[in-house]
Amino acid sequence: MPKPRNLPSPYFDLANLTSTTWPASLKNSSLYIWMDERVNRIGSGAGGTVYKVIHHPTSKPFALKVIYGNHEDNVRRQICREIEILRSVDHANVVKCHDMFDHNGEIQVLLEFMDGGCLEGVHVSREEELSDMSRQILSGLAYLHRHHIVHRDIKPSNLLIDSEKNVKIADFGVSRILAQTMDPCNSSVGTIAYMSPERINTDLNHGRYNGYAGDVWSLGVSILEFYLGRFPFAVSRQGDWASLMCAICMSQPPEAPATASEEFRHFVSCCLQSDPPKRWSAQQLLQHPFILKSTRAPAS
Repeated sequence: MPKPRNLPSPYFDLANLTSTTWPASLKNSSLYIWMDERVNRIGSGAGGTVYKVIHHPTSKPFALKVIYGNHEDNVRRQICREIEILRSVDHANVVKCHDMFDHNGEIQVLLEFMDGGCLEGVHVSREEELSDMSRQILSGLAYLHRHHIVHRDIKPSNLLIDSEKNVKIADFGVSRILAQTMDPCNSSVGTIAYMSPERINTDLNHGRYNGYAGDVWSLGVSILEFYLGRFPFAVSRQGDWASLMCAICMSQPPEAPATASEEFRHFVSCCLQSDPPKRWSAQQLLQHPFILKSTRAPAS
């Protein structure tokens, strides 16, 4: 695996890089990206900060994710491994990773910029609009699963939208590529509010964890939250661990209200089955009647 490249800051000289992941419009030119941290910070979290940066020759915007900290070698290798996974991904509904750099111990990841931001706090009461959003997310998720990638942190803040209403899955900081067998996923990774019951409580499902089914549960919670305009469980999503665990693991899965269409109610039920084998796969959900309502042509 190639090591992250050392580049100066605040100007990143990309002219001599050999990466093949740049958009065609950016290749074979003097590539400089300028970042003004004071003006262009667009998001932050426990893992680092995201900035909007500009490619001056084309005025094309990108997102630069800065992962802070002088990580131990094994952690660093894992981060770079996960970034390499993202660089290999090529789908219209997954945020594109263009390159990665190493500057003074900070790993910096150059990503596609989504001008509409994330879907956290978004309320979508029109089923036609929600069907289109859901289809796009499922299209990206099915692609990832076909390539043996489990995201492990599907939630509204990791779903981005642009001005043309294209929705894309983002933030592979906790994604993991799988071999032929599924490793149990560490429940400390991701956001507990959107985790499946069997991931939170490993005693459920006889201690077996299926990451694909876990992603579908997280998707179902997110889609229902969009429809309701609130977190669908009877607790705050920012509540304490014990309250969330009880709500998610010891109560019946949330349902769409009776005022929703039969197709949407059934779609939510297919995602939020307590028994993981009963959940539909992302590929199956793409053929659900609620998703087939979408009028937009599916991505390849």
